[in-house]
Amino acid sequence: RRRMSSVDVMRSPAAALGGGAAAAFVPPPECPVFEPSWEDFSDPLGFINKIRPIAEKTGICKIRPPEDWQPPFACDVRNFRFTPRVQRLNELEALTRVKLNFLDEIAKFWELQGSWLRFPHVERKILDLYLLSKIVSEEGGFDVVCKEKRWSKVASRMGFPPGKGTGSLLRSHFERILYPYELFQSGATLTVSPALIRVTSHLTNVRLKQRHLKAQAFAIKMRQRKETLEVNFIDLYICLACGRGDEEDRLLLCDGCDDSYHTFCLVPPLQDVPKGDWRCPKCVAEECSKPREAFGFEQAVREYTLQSFGEMADHFKSDYFNMPVHMVPTELVEKEFWRLVSSIEEDVIVEYGADISSKDVGSGFPVRDGKRKLLPDEEEYANSGWNLNNMPVLEQSVLTHINVDISGMKVPWLYVGMCFSSFCWHIEDHWSYSINFLHWGEPKTWYGVPAHAAEKLEDVMKKLAPELFDSQPDLLHQLVTIMNPNVLMEHGVPVYRTNQCAGEFVVTFPRAYHSGFNQGYNFAEAVNFCTADWLPIGRQCVAHYRRLQRYCVFSHEELLCKMAADPESLDVELAAAVFREMGEMVEEESRLRQAVQQMGILSLEQEVFELVPDDERQCHQCKTTCFLSALTCPCNPERLVCLHHVSELCDCPVTNKCLRYRYAMDEFPAMLHGVKLRAQSYDTWAKRVTEALSEIDEKKSCFLVLCFTVLLEDAEDRKYPENNLFRHLREMVKEAETCSSVAQLLLSHKQNRARSKLTLEELKAFVDQLFRLPCIISQAQQAKELLENVEDFHERAQAALADVTPDSSKLQALLDLGAGLDVELPELPRLKQELQQARWLDEVRVALGEPQRVTLELMKRLIDSGVGLAPHHAVEKAMAELQEVLTVSERWEDKARTCLQARPRHSMTTLESIVMEARNIPAYLPNVLALRDALQKAKEWTAKVEAIQNGSTYAYLEQLESLLARGRSIPVRLDPLPQVESQVASARAWRERTARTFLKKNSTYTLLQVLSPRVDIGVYGNSKSKRKRVKELLEKDRGLELEGLSDLEESLEEARDPAAVAAFKIKEQKEIEAIHSLRAANLAKMAMADRIEEVKFCLCRKTASGFMLQCELCKDWFHGACVPLPKMGSQKKGLGWQSKEAKFLCPLCQRSRRPRLETILSLLVSLQKLPVRLPEGEALQCLTERAMSWQDRARQALATDELSSALAKLSVLSQPPSWLAALTASLFLFFLLSVDFQPEEAIMEKPVKLKPRDPEKKRKRKLEKAEQHLLLATGESRPKSKELKKADGKPKRKKLKLSPDKSKELKQLAKRLAKEEKERKRKERAAVKAEAAKEVLEKKREKKVLDIPSKYDWSGAEDSNDENAVCAAKNCQRPCKDKVDWVQCDGGCDEWFHQVCVGVSCEMAENEDYICSACSRKAALGGGGAPTGKAGAEGSGQNNECSDDF
Repeated sequence: RRRMSSVDVMRSPAAALGGGAAAAFVPPPECPVFEPSWEDFSDPLGFINKIRPIAEKTGICKIRPPEDWQPPFACDVRNFRFTPRVQRLNELEALTRVKLNFLDEIAKFWELQGSWLRFPHVERKILDLYLLSKIVSEEGGFDVVCKEKRWSKVASRMGFPPGKGTGSLLRSHFERILYPYELFQSGATLTVSPALIRVTSHLTNVRLKQRHLKAQAFAIKMRQRKETLEVNFIDLYICLACGRGDEEDRLLLCDGCDDSYHTFCLVPPLQDVPKGDWRCPKCVAEECSKPREAFGFEQAVREYTLQSFGEMADHFKSDYFNMPVHMVPTELVEKEFWRLVSSIEEDVIVEYGADISSKDVGSGFPVRDGKRKLLPDEEEYANSGWNLNNMPVLEQSVLTHINVDISGMKVPWLYVGMCFSSFCWHIEDHWSYSINFLHWGEPKTWYGVPAHAAEKLEDVMKKLAPELFDSQPDLLHQLVTIMNPNVLMEHGVPVYRTNQCAGEFVVTFPRAYHSGFNQGYNFAEAVNFCTADWLPIGRQCVAHYRRLQRYCVFSHEELLCKMAADPESLDVELAAAVFREMGEMVEEESRLRQAVQQMGILSLEQEVFELVPDDERQCHQCKTTCFLSALTCPCNPERLVCLHHVSELCDCPVTNKCLRYRYAMDEFPAMLHGVKLRAQSYDTWAKRVTEALSEIDEKKSCFLVLCFTVLLEDAEDRKYPENNLFRHLREMVKEAETCSSVAQLLLSHKQNRARSKLTLEELKAFVDQLFRLPCIISQAQQAKELLENVEDFHERAQAALADVTPDSSKLQALLDLGAGLDVELPELPRLKQELQQARWLDEVRVALGEPQRVTLELMKRLIDSGVGLAPHHAVEKAMAELQEVLTVSERWEDKARTCLQARPRHSMTTLESIVMEARNIPAYLPNVLALRDALQKAKEWTAKVEAIQNGSTYAYLEQLESLLARGRSIPVRLDPLPQVESQVASARAWRERTARTFLKKNSTYTLLQVLSPRVDIGVYGNSKSKRKRVKELLEKDRGLELEGLSDLEESLEEARDPAAVAAFKIKEQKEIEAIHSLRAANLAKMAMADRIEEVKFCLCRKTASGFMLQCELCKDWFHGACVPLPKMGSQKKGLGWQSKEAKFLCPLCQRSRRPRLETILSLLVSLQKLPVRLPEGEALQCLTERAMSWQDRARQALATDELSSALAKLSVLSQPPSWLAALTASLFLFFLLSVDFQPEEAIMEKPVKLKPRDPEKKRKRKLEKAEQHLLLATGESRPKSKELKKADGKPKRKKLKLSPDKSKELKQLAKRLAKEEKERKRKERAAVKAEAAKEVLEKKREKKVLDIPSKYDWSGAEDSNDENAVCAAKNCQRPCKDKVDWVQCDGGCDEWFHQVCVGVSCEMAENEDYICSACSRKAALGGGGAPTGKAGAEGSGQNNECSDDF
């Protein structure tokens, strides 16, 4: 861990003999780097097999995983402890170690002879004694160099400059230091005569005895160092070289064996006596011949944690380079490393935590070892094939079939490195693959040599450092020797390098030598794996191990047999490889067994070798692990040999030896057959693929893309090997599919803006590619046709662009053709440009040819579009013409617009002159045309008005309204227009007046419906269903009514249309028939007393219940709660017995008001004055004629003698105040006689009670009085009051009978009298109401309050207010907008109320009379009998006018 400026002299006295500075290091070329996609990365061994053809050429490769693949570091950092190895850098390199060994031997040689070696300096540099020795030896040796005077050449070869006498100096140093060592090595120093040897031996024995006696006698310890002999024992020592004992001061005594030599007798002779311990040549030879201890790495004395080791490593690097560790360039570290390992001057020691088993301290990858629960993000990496714990046991790996956990091969090893810590040149055990992953830290620099140059590397290293291999033949398997890549490259060995960064993989291939060093503190993990392609290499490795007598890690034969025993578990590629290897193995085993049997070995014994430990079944000679067979001998049962070394077992007779085998030879065919079946599918597939890919063009029609796709899918499903054939097939299918999709896209005509189109040249190349494929592409012919079309388009486009005048049709055809060609066409922009010009010119030509289509907008648009066109003389000419027309047109358009908007409007003469002047402008001028159209309409309107005025009949109001609407919209002064407006206003005023006369307040009927005969007789139900049924009746009867009205509207004759009158008469007749039928049906209901609960009455169409009223017209009964009650007239006090009940008319029968005939005649007179025809007026005429006709018939009936006498008698018998009551009683009696009443008891039995209440009893009493008056009129006596009471209590069951003629006369008389009386009273009330309304109107006018008539109530329009009017309710809620609906009190105050303020709905306001609370209280206090109740229902009823329509 320390950097030293010089080597320890005590250890290596020649440490400074490094010579000159080493040459600068040149980095080898980079190895390939692969970056797999996620798809490739998902299959680790498949991807490695895929890149193998490229990567095995360099021996090593680097793999960068996808960026998102970042496995977490799973080691327990706190408990991770290890003891590193100590590495001296300059001892790692082979040549440096050879130098150091040589210098050690030289130093040891002189040290044994009592001299300390000091290394000389030449040219201020330490002399490289090793290089000097090598060069002199290559030049022929010391004697030859001296004889031929080659020392100058030696100096030149050592790099010294000539001309300075360096050669003589080198000779002097060589002769003094190296020459004695070379003589010693040659054995010249040990040459001694035999006689001297015998004498020396005798003297030596004597000397030993005397020395022992002397030591005992004098207790003198023998000195270790003697310069001269003792005087007393001088005669015992003689020189073994010359045999003399003289010159004792020059006689040396060996400190090892006590032999003596003269200094001048030694070879070479010594000049002086050594100062240290001296050894004789014999002892020196004995010491130097001892074998050197095998070189290896020592273990450090200190144990580290990751943290402490990292601190030490970072401190070392930053201190060494004098800069932060992350700022040191990798190139600088690399050059410094190779300088250090090649230098003997600097001794740098580092430590390396190598070969740490992950089984002991844990893997850097997450593993499922059960020691801890994996985190969610660790699950993916624990299952990944790139996890080095999983890779050796993947399905395609051979090592998965070895059950034993081989440390370093199946179990990953961990490596904790620091700067300069290195791993030496080596290949993996059994020449397997290896993969290394750098978890974190600074880079690791790798060097690799491909497998084909492995033997070349071994030869070069043996050649350059033979001394190392002499002592260690398996030196390269010890991982302790490194050699500079530049030296290897100089000798023809290909070397490649790479820098492995954190998160990257480095893969080494079989028999690829690799080495490297660490750039700094880092943590790596490595493991071995074997694939199917390794099997033959593994077999070669075993043979190589056999020659080197190296131990195997596992038995290759055992591995093959184990895989062959279970072929179904093998990958298809692996099965094929196993089959081939098994075949060769069985063939070799058969040959070896035959040779053994021919030797005469007869004893055979089967043995299960896999149960025997590996160290007990290793060949005694080659150390190979035996499995298929072995040879043993009873003389030494523990010794066995393989069949390759049968003769090396022992010297016993052959017949004594025994052949032990694992399988009999007849067992191998079955094993081979099983593996063959597994691998046969792949071979068949490979054959088919090979044949398909090698088909010539004539046979391509047999192979479509689908065939190759099926072959590829079959290979993927069966997991065939990812070899060149597989890849070729995949690439071909991918290319074919790509070409097919591109061709389909080209031919589909789909626009894709994101895709760039092909050019013509690219299309040609693509078509050529389609036809070069080994399969048929269905779109190839179409693509060829597309190419032909593109070429044809190119020629036609060039011709079209050469035309002087652009032809739009021709250009458009070319553009259409080009649009269909999904290819980049450079002519298209120019064609589009000329097409725009041609189309613009065509459009201008067509527009000017049809002036009625040339609008101002069109001309402006043409001018604007023409401005954006490319310059052209025709375009500029057309632009000038368009601009002129546009200017003139805009001027006349403004003039026409002014006339149309003029106030007051211009006369027709003025406008006609303007239209005539603008007629010749060749453009469409909407204002001028509108002016012309208005003038034409004015003429037509005036003509129609004149025709109507000059016609024999008046026009209908609708016609005049239509004319008025059209005349107002014409922007021309029309003289007859004010007259038409006056006529229309008069007609509308008459119609409104008539509506106020007839229509009831809030009526849903129109005036025409009221004046026309009824069509809804007998229609009941709610308003919606009723309207629906009425609509159906109207639709059914449209042919009579609507056609007649249409005829009335369209007729221009002076007299009314006879068809319309006839239609009106038919409707009258239908109305009479319908009412008679309805009356008969309703009267028939009372005859169903026994089934009265099944009979439906009233508007609600339910059974009879509670208080009910009978309509005087339709004779139907109605619930008191469903219909408004009849109004009661005012009565004088004391005349209550004479008062009558008001007649009840149901809401269906009383649809409108019934004005007096004089009022109607007044309306008809006003109608006659109108120069307009109205359908309502004609309907009113028909109704008036109908009424007057009925009046005439009534007068004729009253003028008969019989009815006149009866009326005279009535007038005599009756008092004037009571004549009306008598007639009313007679009418009610007639009503009683005309209805078939059931007895009271029968009625009471039913659940519906018609007569339990007071009003019914009152009606009975009135009927009895009417009978009494009738009897008086006919001369019968009046019954007594007791009889009346009796009759009141128990009515008789017998009906009163009267002749039909008499009954009819009485009925007509009663009706007439009652009608006249009621008409008189109604007229009085109407006059009072009109006066009051007039006063209200005058007050409102004074207050300037706007009167808005009600939507439906024409009769009360003058009394209604708008939403700002004042509501008479005490608590007015002040509604607004659409919530403002009014209702008027019918109780006498005539006040207006908001409907929402008094709780009245629109339907109630329409169908019922409303009496306010104030009027209800007045009526109750005055005894009027008006019922009280809720607002809107209090005292509601109908007017008491006569309900008879006839």
